[in-house]
Amino acid sequence: MTEVLLITFSITLLYIGIVNRLLTFTRILAFQGILLFGISFIELREINTVNLVFILLETIIFKTVAVPLFLNYIIRRNKITRESDPFLPHFVSIMIITCIILASFLIFSHLADDTNFRKIFFIVALATLFTGLYIILTRKKIITHVMGYMIFENGVFILSVAIVSKMPMLVNAGILLDIFASRIGNTFEEMSVENLQNLKD
Repeated sequence: MTEVLLITFSITLLYIGIVNRLLTFTRILAFQGILLFGISFIELREINTVNLVFILLETIIFKTVAVPLFLNYIIRRNKITRESDPFLPHFVSIMIITCIILASFLIFSHLADDTNFRKIFFIVALATLFTGLYIILTRKKIITHVMGYMIFENGVFILSVAIVSKMPMLVNAGILLDIFASRIGNTFEEMSVENLQNLKD
């Protein structure tokens, strides 16, 4: 079941490459939060109960509800309905993200699956990390960069699930990244990256 959820998560990465509307982007982030909840619930039932509850609440309340609602508020307040001119066409984006996923698979294909080191987690985590970076590098609006940070943090979360013993530390770091990225979105709102060229030393 976990493998199905991770494969579905990978499909959402491909869909991100062709998304044009920012509201659709936030729905994908919310759906990823639900998938992370399912993965966490299946994989981490044997860890400390307090940590498990904390992790599950973080995936549902923060990733699935709070962050998407906050981003929707920013989008609607500034009347942004579509992503403005990404640096690369959507066809190129989906091809690059596909290559990222394939490269992640090739990198970890030599690893042997075992209880504490399951390669599918590392494949999806690495693909998610690089997809998040790709979104940050190829979008103009700062709010879309925030969404890229959210995707990047989801990759950190999946990686932390794979390394169960380090889960609390890595998830806490991920939450801090979530909060930091949300603060960026609140500060810059609809600003374009091109506006940063006007900044002076």
